[in-house]
Amino acid sequence: MLAKIRSAAVLGLDSQPIEVEVDIRRSGQAGIMTIVGLPNAAVRESGERVRAAIRNSGFAFPGNKRVTVNLAPADLRKEGPSYDLPIALGVLAASGQLPPAALDGAVVIGELSLDGSLRHVRGTLPIADMARQREIETLYVPAVDAREAALIPGPEVYPVASLAELIGHLQGFQHIEPLLSHAELPAQPPPPVVDFAEIKGQEHAKRALEVAAAGGHNLLMMGPPGAGKTLMARALPGIMSSLSLEEALEVTRIYSISNKLPADMPLIQLRPFRAPHHTISHAGLVGGGHWPRPGEISLAHRGVLFLDELPEFAHRVLEVMRQPLEDKVVTISRAQGSLTFPASFTLIAAMNPCPCGYYGDSQRECTCSMGNIQRYRKRISGPLLDRIDLHIEVPRVPYDKITNDARGESSESIRARVEGARSRQQERLSEVGMACNADMGPGELRKYCPLKPDSQALIRAAMSQMQLSARGYHRILKVSRTIADLEGAPDIQTQHLAEALQYRTRVLTL
Repeated sequence: MLAKIRSAAVLGLDSQPIEVEVDIRRSGQAGIMTIVGLPNAAVRESGERVRAAIRNSGFAFPGNKRVTVNLAPADLRKEGPSYDLPIALGVLAASGQLPPAALDGAVVIGELSLDGSLRHVRGTLPIADMARQREIETLYVPAVDAREAALIPGPEVYPVASLAELIGHLQGFQHIEPLLSHAELPAQPPPPVVDFAEIKGQEHAKRALEVAAAGGHNLLMMGPPGAGKTLMARALPGIMSSLSLEEALEVTRIYSISNKLPADMPLIQLRPFRAPHHTISHAGLVGGGHWPRPGEISLAHRGVLFLDELPEFAHRVLEVMRQPLEDKVVTISRAQGSLTFPASFTLIAAMNPCPCGYYGDSQRECTCSMGNIQRYRKRISGPLLDRIDLHIEVPRVPYDKITNDARGESSESIRARVEGARSRQQERLSEVGMACNADMGPGELRKYCPLKPDSQALIRAAMSQMQLSARGYHRILKVSRTIADLEGAPDIQTQHLAEALQYRTRVLTL
């Protein structure tokens, strides 16, 4: 007898429908389950989990017959244990223990324990979105993943705790109450992890971080150890504008397929902050693997990617970031095909001025030779530096400021200005589908960043003295536009351009 159950596979950030076909026939090789359709090891092992789960749930596994499971389409790679539940239902339907029509119009996913209970599976959110797009009415998912699936309006989401519970529901013996869609963000964002009011001194650096948050600009900080670079980077998400619901769902989708979504938080509410160690591999940063998964730059989408000790990262790892910094996406190609992941993040990088960390320090003498300092700084290529809009020095904090009890401006107050600047940008750039000034291209710069004669004279002199490239020129205009937005100015003034130019001074110049 043949039974068909609908399931789904996660491919990149999207999901594809999968049809689970189960055929049971008498054969000389009785009691064998064969799974075909390009399964990986986790899928091939489903046979033993399904066999034990069916028996431990009080049902009979057809032990005197041959069971063949086909996962169609056969040319699409299947991975993960999420096919356990649809395979088990297919076996029960094909053996006459479940009405074949009980699951018409439904998609089923779930990993089975040996006792028949259901475990968490990754990628529930994109599977629910696929069900919505294809107008599928019902979705059966593990109970622990039901709140995540219910973020997508449309299909009825049924939280299933065990195989026996689902069979009882399908046969009408017990009812599983579907969850209602609840995709909404809290009205008041949670307090920041680090408040700017607690950061002593560093007014120039804090101003640069405000500009970076307002316009989505990349930032490089250079200073001695203990100056507060890491602390300020961790405070940055607290002054960034709140995630919109669309952005939150976009970020949640990435974390769902990466299996990094917190169990108690079905919807990501804060902008991500990722701080990988400098020993990270190329695949760990940009994504990869035998079948590509998102890397740190995609996990930082709509948030902050913090690279501390920037020169310590491998040269290949840093250079591969050049394309995502420009295009806001990363494409990973394999023999099986290509996948594209979003990578629209704000890069915050920090480094010491030299290997020992004290070159130019006012209180501690540097022990590095000039050759060592030059080799250390040359680990960061010019093309990568050219893609970083803001370059600032972070000096040692004086004793008087460290011990001063006066609090600085709070993150809440700074965020109000940042959100005001972002709203002006969205109003201006919505017609071209852009979110912030950092996304502008040459056409938008020509339209929205005209310079007055005195400003043109200033930028002309700076182009010559600072040896700016065309990319550097465009990035100065973007930063100038952001500074003007923070002040609520309709046009770029000379003082806005002058402030943007001071952030462009190469801190790596000896």
